[in-house]
Amino acid sequence: MLPTRHKTATIKGQEVFYREAGPGDAPVVLLLHGFPSSSHMFRHLVPALADDYHVIATDHIGFGHSAMPKADAFDYTFDNLAGITAGLLDHLGIKRFAMYVHDYGAPIGWRLATSPSFDVSAIITQSGNAYMEGFTKPFWDDLFAYAADPGRETEPGARAKLSAATTRWQYENGAPDANLVSPDTWTLDQLLLERPGNDEIQLALFRDYPTNIEGYPRLQEYFRTSQVPLLAVWGQGDEIFGPDGARAFSRDLPEAEVHLLPAGHFALETHLDAISGYIHGFLGRVLT
Repeated sequence: MLPTRHKTATIKGQEVFYREAGPGDAPVVLLLHGFPSSSHMFRHLVPALADDYHVIATDHIGFGHSAMPKADAFDYTFDNLAGITAGLLDHLGIKRFAMYVHDYGAPIGWRLATSPSFDVSAIITQSGNAYMEGFTKPFWDDLFAYAADPGRETEPGARAKLSAATTRWQYENGAPDANLVSPDTWTLDQLLLERPGNDEIQLALFRDYPTNIEGYPRLQEYFRTSQVPLLAVWGQGDEIFGPDGARAFSRDLPEAEVHLLPAGHFALETHLDAISGYIHGFLGRVLT
């Protein structure tokens, strides 16, 4: 097993943390984490892929070990998070890559994929939504209400998504055996969420989330035009981004490979071997 290196780079004045492993001359696989996690969610997947690929997993600004400027000092939008990731890729001299997107990592990755600056060779999406079918009730009701009308009436519902109980639930929902999910996962995420000022960062991103949906028509046109190879590995029991979100990719990408696993939102915690196996097989076929 190849070692994982833990690095930082200064991008647009912000310290960006990332994990890196694998041969420098191998095809690049970029791993983009979701809410409320960090590159920690890929701690086992990075070495599982590193024998064959140059793997990079970054922490978004405001998450994990990357910088966390206060919400009044940095404009927390998905455009800006994607811009930081693009800056890291430029810093590393990477223009062509495959990517694995999860949750928030999807709208960040979609911005990279539709940018003329990069050449995305393949996409692996695991609960990384690109269609309205994927949004599952009741999880999204409070968030959409808050984004549409931020204020005293709607903010409590949004803040509830930052609670310790909800963070733990995100890891355990849909899992076939909750004992397979390490408590280190939700404990670390919650500690990072509870840093002073991080709540305002997350609320800002909740308010900005509709910009991702506004970009879906352009994204779907990119799928139709590019026919980029896509693998969807999705938790059948995910109560945040439901399996209809995985099936929807086939509408614009008829050759998409879609696999529904008996898992939840953080499927890597229970189905690492299955997912890494699908990825190796998929990338081995499409990266020729």
